[in-house]
Amino acid sequence: MLRNVGSREKSLTTLIIAALLAGLLVGGIISVSGNRTLQSAVAWVEPLGDLWVNAIRMTVVPLVVALLISGVASVANLSVVGRLGARTFIAFVSLLLLVAAVALMAAPPLFALFHIDGAGVASIKAANSAASDAAVQLPGLRQWLVSIIPTNAIKAAADGTMLPLVVFSILFALAIMRTGGSSRKTLLDFFDALGEAMLTLVRWVITAAPVGVFALTLALTTRLGASVAGMIGLYILIICGFYVACTALLYPIAVVGGGTSLRDFAKAISPAQAAALSTRSSLASLPALLESADRGLDLPPAVSGFVLPLAVSVFRPGTPITLICGTLFLGRLYGVPISATQLLTMAALSVLVSFTAPGIPSGGLLIMAPMFASVGLPAAGVGILIAVDVFPDAARTLLNVTGDAVTATVVANHYGSVRSVQPLPAPLSDAA
Repeated sequence: MLRNVGSREKSLTTLIIAALLAGLLVGGIISVSGNRTLQSAVAWVEPLGDLWVNAIRMTVVPLVVALLISGVASVANLSVVGRLGARTFIAFVSLLLLVAAVALMAAPPLFALFHIDGAGVASIKAANSAASDAAVQLPGLRQWLVSIIPTNAIKAAADGTMLPLVVFSILFALAIMRTGGSSRKTLLDFFDALGEAMLTLVRWVITAAPVGVFALTLALTTRLGASVAGMIGLYILIICGFYVACTALLYPIAVVGGGTSLRDFAKAISPAQAAALSTRSSLASLPALLESADRGLDLPPAVSGFVLPLAVSVFRPGTPITLICGTLFLGRLYGVPISATQLLTMAALSVLVSFTAPGIPSGGLLIMAPMFASVGLPAAGVGILIAVDVFPDAARTLLNVTGDAVTATVVANHYGSVRSVQPLPAPLSDAA
């Protein structure tokens, strides 16, 4: 069964790559030819991409709410394991903040290297006038701070304003944890079931990715010409460089915070990293991570059996890089300026939503469409990022798996008197 699932994912990945390349090739030919008939034909194909993006956006709000409430409830349950649970959560957040800080400092000057001709920008803006209007209407800092707490959670969901919705979901999850036993179980079972149903729906949407990617790429390349291929290549190079650089940055943290030697840590986690690169799945790397923790790093079984299954389920240190770099790339591509305040907002959101990424390929990107819209970027940009995400996916999974190992090593080094923690069952899903 697992082999069949893996084969289907590889086939879908191949189809997405083929659709991306076909869209770039055909769009480039049409752009160079200047043939009006062919350009009119593109206008008929383009709505297929818009429909696919709309299907993605349709699933975002219920998916994020369900997964976030379930995730916070799981974290809240960590109180039963005392200091071990608290330290694990602190380690997760600390590493996420570190990665976000690195991306915030280094990404803007790198993406300033992107250049696109004025005619191409004007064409993109004309096709996405609604996004341009949204950029003009964005609130100032004071209004943004006030809007963090939504006056109407239903309206926030309808408008797709993710930060207020995330805040409401966290508060609601904490309130659930304070309710009585039967009521709490009923509510948590409901949101677990809702999350599973939405994941099934999202998988259906992802199955249509080759059609959506081809339509989006075709329309974009027809407007921008061959220059879009160079921009995509530079984006892939930059974001993969960030993933690899942050992976290297985690090693000294393991040495200093985990009390291990650089050589021992690097040798111990190399099998898990190899699994991450080959499978592009944190979950598939879990057996190798547990083996490395036991024999290579000699971590207490209570720590590795608790931290590592939890980490591969909810911990995505690559998310801040994905969201920050994606925002800057789409801003340059669509000619939408991104302010420092907007980028800080994206960084804060990336830390929060990293715990809600669904367990499917490119799951983290699926929940980002409303966030891009909040800074004036068209939701169609998500389709472009999903198309090119095939290439950075392995580098991001490498970072995620290394972050899992670092977290377990650091927590184990500060492991105190908690000796009765039972290992968590292995998770059922994964988002690399």
